[in-house]
Amino acid sequence: MYTLYASPGACSRVPMITLEEAGAEFDVELVRFMRAAHKQPSYLALNPKGKVPCLITQDGPLTENPAIALYLADQFSGLLPKAVHAIDQAKITADLVFCSATLHPIVSRMRVPMLMADGPEAIKSVKEKAVEAMIPMAKLIDDHLGDGLWWYGDEWSIMDAYIFWVWFRIVGGNFPTKPYPNWSAHASRMNARPAVKRALAREAEMQSTLEAEGLLPKMG
Repeated sequence: MYTLYASPGACSRVPMITLEEAGAEFDVELVRFMRAAHKQPSYLALNPKGKVPCLITQDGPLTENPAIALYLADQFSGLLPKAVHAIDQAKITADLVFCSATLHPIVSRMRVPMLMADGPEAIKSVKEKAVEAMIPMAKLIDDHLGDGLWWYGDEWSIMDAYIFWVWFRIVGGNFPTKPYPNWSAHASRMNARPAVKRALAREAEMQSTLEAEGLLPKMG
């Protein structure tokens, strides 16, 4: 049994989809950012960074999506390609870190530029530069996917969950996605997967809870 500390729409969606794909038994704990739950001593004892995700495992708490991905891939088969040589493992790790260290910061500046700058002009500039930075990265992803099904070809992996979350964030940020048909088709395939549907249903429940508690505006 695992416990995943998560928030709807956050990058905790990546391990949530991964756990669903693995068929793992897990509970979800909603982190209410609007109530500063991430700053409370009880949560900081688990994740001193005060962010999500945080995965509670039999070996203790684990943070950072690449680390969680590699851990779960060791616990369950079929989540990442098998690495025969050290260079193979290094390349898989590089892919995961590409999502966390390159794509995620760009997404953050695109979606919440007010956390990076003060004043309307500065905030606008941060967002515009983030959009510019995402364009070559989006082309890289679209070219890599090509006509294939998944990031690593015919086999689904955690990388697909990660770039699916990034797609969701940039679409919500009004990024011009039309030039990237392969990535768009990938997102459609992801939406059709039963495990993804279950993960998104969990997020919808969390969203409804936050709305009922007056912590978020109602959607739609």
